[in-house]
Amino acid sequence: MPTAPASVPRAQAPPSRFADGDPGAVLRAARDALAAGTRPILAIVVETEGSTYAAPGTLALFGEALQHGWISGGCLEPEIARLAMDTAAAERIGWLEIDTTDDGALFLGSAVGCRGRQLIALLPLAALPGFDAPLQAWLADHQDLAITLDRHGDIDWRIGAHRGHWRLPSDPVPPSAVNRWPVAVRRAPSALVLGTGPETPLLVPMLRALGWRVCVADARPTWRERVAPDIDVADLAPTAAIAAQPDADVALVMHHGFEADRDALEALAASRIPFVGLLGPERRRRDLFKLLRPADRDALVARLQSPVGVPGCGRGAAAIALSIATQLQLWRGAHA
Repeated sequence: MPTAPASVPRAQAPPSRFADGDPGAVLRAARDALAAGTRPILAIVVETEGSTYAAPGTLALFGEALQHGWISGGCLEPEIARLAMDTAAAERIGWLEIDTTDDGALFLGSAVGCRGRQLIALLPLAALPGFDAPLQAWLADHQDLAITLDRHGDIDWRIGAHRGHWRLPSDPVPPSAVNRWPVAVRRAPSALVLGTGPETPLLVPMLRALGWRVCVADARPTWRERVAPDIDVADLAPTAAIAAQPDADVALVMHHGFEADRDALEALAASRIPFVGLLGPERRRRDLFKLLRPADRDALVARLQSPVGVPGCGRGAAAIALSIATQLQLWRGAHA
């Protein structure tokens, strides 16, 4: 379809604190595909205008019988996959412009219905020796990954004190006013769950599917075995768990045990974790606070969300897990 040069492209969004969505799933799939000796293609949305499904910085992975992540609601992926295979074979940077701003685009085969434009870069990862290094660093560390592309085929990456550079042949870039595209893959938010209960086997996979890093700790073997046998639970008391995860963004106190929750709140009072969620009604919080030192109460009061979770989701373990995940997502979005 005819396209006009982009006069006001929307580049990478203003800095946010956390990754949007779950880029970790895409990066893990890329790491595994490279380790298996295949030729995956990383698709990166570098520009958008108007109404689009994906934002700048959105990632997706393509390969033979392989796809992780979405750039559209599913209508554009077959075309992206086709071009990705060509890119892998040629070991070149590919570029794809999806422009549905024209009225005629509403009735084309893709029929996306979104009135916008996306510019997508396609990177043949097998042609980038050592690309597993930034993948592993992002997956292991609590830091952002910065990737910069330009129209000449230069690719730079940086995470913490580590950096690298590649240069590949590049297909012509569709008309754009931009010559260089910085992409920030923000770090994933992290949650420390102190205690296991009926909500745990529902909440933990829900948060992970939303892109959270989740660590669960409970020193009570009976609860670990009875409630969360399929979840990796660290055998740690609250103080040790917090010491092991000092940079967690969220801590959830969910022991379903009064003394264990009191110990957790006491330990969290001395931490820097900005969001502390306490399961249970307001009366229970008041009773727990009576047993804390005044200094600990003061240290918690501005950070404590009690009862944790948004109201109105209903009763039962599944509803409570949904309410907690919803509140955490709202908190995460407020830091974007």
